[in-house]
Amino acid sequence: MDGPSAARREGPGPGGAPERDLGQAGASVIATHGLTKRYRGGQLAVDGLDLTVPAGSVFGFLGPNGSGKTTTIRMLMGLIEPTAGTARVLGRPMPGSARTVLPQVGALIEGPALYGFLSGRDNLLRYDAADPTADPRTRRARVAAALDRVGLAAAAGKKAKAYSLGMKQRLGLAAALLRSRRLLVLDEPTNGLDPQGMREIRALIRELAAEGTTVFLSSHLLDEIEQVCTHAAVMAQGRLITQGAVADLAAGARGRLVVTTPDAVEAARVLKEQGVTDVIAEGDRVTGEPPARELSEVSAALFGAGVRVRGFTLERASLEDAFVALTGEGFDVAG
Repeated sequence: MDGPSAARREGPGPGGAPERDLGQAGASVIATHGLTKRYRGGQLAVDGLDLTVPAGSVFGFLGPNGSGKTTTIRMLMGLIEPTAGTARVLGRPMPGSARTVLPQVGALIEGPALYGFLSGRDNLLRYDAADPTADPRTRRARVAAALDRVGLAAAAGKKAKAYSLGMKQRLGLAAALLRSRRLLVLDEPTNGLDPQGMREIRALIRELAAEGTTVFLSSHLLDEIEQVCTHAAVMAQGRLITQGAVADLAAGARGRLVVTTPDAVEAARVLKEQGVTDVIAEGDRVTGEPPARELSEVSAALFGAGVRVRGFTLERASLEDAFVALTGEGFDVAG
């Protein structure tokens, strides 16, 4: 299903027009319209989601605990039925086209399902054997390549129950990479990894994207999303707050004003008088949310009060700054 035929469509799209081949530039690999999930008892987990994931992007899916991210991913993968709305993955409706779509998708959702009594290698051999399209003659070579790609070649013979959490995450990612995939869906892919492991997985994600794989990942590590993702969406209370290019999302938030001075206490007082909010003084560094007025007026007020200013800058806003500005809350664990 991963060859040239994977880009073909089952039939005409809405209105009888042929559906667009997803090999074309600018196509979306995930598109939802009004996607909604309401559980028994009335809990609204996802509310009217309109999501667009561009082909070839590394797409970060962000939101605080309970925002509906995991529920959305489960609907996209056909694991649960939506209450209303539509979801299309690789141009086809889900969950109706799951048998056609899922062989072209690698997924690591809510941690890998592993046989603890089997080695890492044997776990992957079982995963590969369950794929009816996989050539058994090249199975061992395929498994070896996947293990090597995630840095588990040396631990391939070790039983999975003895793996650390980070190693289990790597093994789950290896399972998703046994075949060439058009879409990779990852839920907290660096969970349990040390800093070096996180860097390696980030590099692997960039490599996969460069090879043409679209990567859709959920993470609670906003700095990580900012480093690796080209696009992102922000969820809160089941609703989509915003989506777009990561650089554009961060640009939408104002950075923090930073004043370097030996007179931190006096500087903090003046900044508050000038409308600066969330003022924090640490040593010779005073920071705060800049006011709506011209910063030149704030600078003049500091000098007028006799504050010895060594530095006066506006730091570039981070994705975390944008997230807080959009949702009005800090970031918790993934939901």
